[in-house]
Amino acid sequence: MFAAERRQLILEMVRANGAVSLRELARVVQTSEVTVRRDVRALEAEGLLDRRHGGAVLPGGFTRESGFPQKSHLATAEKTAIADLAASFVEEGEAIVVGAGTTTQELARRLARVPGLTVVTNSLLVAQALAHANRVEVVMTGGTLRGSNYALVGSGAEQSLQGLRVSRAFLSGSGLTAERGLSTSNMLSASVDRALVQAAAEVVVLADHTKLGTDTMFQTVPTDLITRLVTDEPAGHDDRAGTELQALADQGVQIAVAGAGGEGGSVGRQRREVPLPGPRRQGSGLRTAVALGAAAEQAQGAERARVADLRRR
Repeated sequence: MFAAERRQLILEMVRANGAVSLRELARVVQTSEVTVRRDVRALEAEGLLDRRHGGAVLPGGFTRESGFPQKSHLATAEKTAIADLAASFVEEGEAIVVGAGTTTQELARRLARVPGLTVVTNSLLVAQALAHANRVEVVMTGGTLRGSNYALVGSGAEQSLQGLRVSRAFLSGSGLTAERGLSTSNMLSASVDRALVQAAAEVVVLADHTKLGTDTMFQTVPTDLITRLVTDEPAGHDDRAGTELQALADQGVQIAVAGAGGEGGSVGRQRREVPLPGPRRQGSGLRTAVALGAAAEQAQGAERARVADLRRR
C-alpha cells in the first residue's frame, strides 16, 4: 500500500472513531507502528489530526465520543484482558455498580460466574450480559435511554441511585489523565457516572492504553477518588503512556496491568502490580511498590534459609 493510500485510510479511521491507537492503525493498514507513527506525524503537520499518547485523535484538543459500533471494534484484545483481570477483584456475595461502556460489558460477561452477586447498572448491555446468570441479581436504574451507548441517563437514573451503598464501582470512560482523572464526552453520561461513584466505597476504572493521557470535556471521577486502575500493557516505545501511569500511581492510584503479548494484541498471561498498603501517599508510585515487593521476597528467603539451618543443627 502506497503512503498516500495508507494516510487516507488512517484519516478515515480517525474521522469515523474519534480516536484510534497506533496499534490498531498498524493492524488495519497492515504495516508497522513505526510507519504508522510517521504517517500520523505527516497528517498532523497538515492539520488533519492530532497525535495523542500512542494514538491519533480528531484535531481540536478534546476527542469526541464514538458510537457503540465503532468502539466495540477498538482494542478488543486489550479490553478482554482488562475484563479478565478486573473480574478477579470481585468476590462472592458482593454488591457492586457497573457503568456503561464496551469494556464494562466485557466485565459483565465474566461476572455471570460469580455466585451471590448483586449488580446495579444503568447499562442495557451490562444487564443483557447478566440476564441469564441464575446466581446474579441485576438491579437497573431508571432514566432515559441514550441510544448511542445503550445507557440510561438523566434525572431518573440519578435519583434511583440516591441512598444506595455498594462495595465497588466499575467505570469506564473516554479519557484518563493524572491531572483530571476519568472523563467522558457527554454531559448526561458524566452526571450518572458521578452518581455511581457516590454510591461506592471504592472506584475501579477500566481503561485501555488508548485512553491514557486523553482528555475529554466532562470530568466524571477526579484522580483522588480513583482507588484502582485496571489497564493493559502500553507498547514499549509509548513513553507518554508510561509517564501517565507513573503520575497516576504517584497520586495514590493502585495500578493493575493486564499483559497483552505478541503482535496484533493477542492476550498473554495476566499480571498485577502490587499496590502499596494503607492510605494514599504522594510519591509512592509503581517503582516503590515493586521495590518493596522485591525486598519482602528477599526477607522471606533469608528467613527460610535461617530456619533450614536451625533444623540441620
